[in-house]
Amino acid sequence: MYVLGIETTCDETACSIVKGGREILSHVVSSQADLHRLYGGVYPELAARRHLDLILPVLSETLMLAEMKPSRIDLIAVARGPGLIGPLLIGLNTAKALSLGWKRPFIGVNHVEAHLYAALMEQEKPLFPALGLVLSGGHSLLLKITEIGCYELIGTTVDDAVGEAFDKVGSLLGLPYPGGPAIEALAQRGDPKRYPFKIGRVKGRPWDLSFSGMKTGVLYAVKGPNSNKDSPLLISEDEKAHVAAGFQESALSGIVEKACRAARHFQCRALYVGGGVSSNLRLRELLTRSIAPLPLFFPPKGLSVDNGAMIAGLGYAVFQREGPSPLSLEPLTRMPFRQKDDFRK
Repeated sequence: MYVLGIETTCDETACSIVKGGREILSHVVSSQADLHRLYGGVYPELAARRHLDLILPVLSETLMLAEMKPSRIDLIAVARGPGLIGPLLIGLNTAKALSLGWKRPFIGVNHVEAHLYAALMEQEKPLFPALGLVLSGGHSLLLKITEIGCYELIGTTVDDAVGEAFDKVGSLLGLPYPGGPAIEALAQRGDPKRYPFKIGRVKGRPWDLSFSGMKTGVLYAVKGPNSNKDSPLLISEDEKAHVAAGFQESALSGIVEKACRAARHFQCRALYVGGGVSSNLRLRELLTRSIAPLPLFFPPKGLSVDNGAMIAGLGYAVFQREGPSPLSLEPLTRMPFRQKDDFRK
């Protein structure tokens, strides 16, 4: 089965063609980072307009790279949510139009679930039950995976997602958007012990995450007590590297400690990590060292960011069990995970 995957949940316009849920034949991602860098974050209305401009060129390039005619496509998969409503509408309506025009079924899937699928995409027999860890600009989640499409939410963030926290700390340090890669690069020159920030703990909720206290700690460290985000920086360029290293180490160490404890507490056989922050090399080092001997899996190169391949792969798996989605399917800015008895709802 050849599946076309369409992803437009935020600020990447992406399409991919995947064979049998695993073999990637083409993979095209067009980023909007240059556009949103002017605003220090994603501007939803502009993101939707850029998707509208890019979706057909990205689709055409995807078909060309796979040397695939529309008549050979068996299924169209699209991210239904969660995400920004404008961008979601562009992707979902494109999928519906192609479904009608090409006379092919389509299916809407969960974008966050697809991030986890990217980490197990290359495996013929994934190890279940497993712990899923999703770390991105919009999500920080711990999930127990019983099978593809069946999840139990263990923990989440009570404030910012970790990727969003990286972006905001990057802004405080005067770094360009997106903040994650900029902080990772700057942290390589810093001493993480110079500024020992602490990740927040949520009373009575041992698996949840909190990053707001760390952001405040960074704010006071670089701009002084009782300052705000518009106050001037009070530290040197060299000190900024130490702050970046301290923030990154504290945030990632807190996540890794919690994920490793959860994997053992819930008797998981493996850990699957997805989302844009999963490409952070320091995160990978910490997880590799801490989770052993439990097997650890990350997405293949290029599949950590939002992409169409993870949508196509998950679409294939869900379609086998549920069949196609109706043309009346609506986008969801928030989209719950499926439990075992939720199929076809």
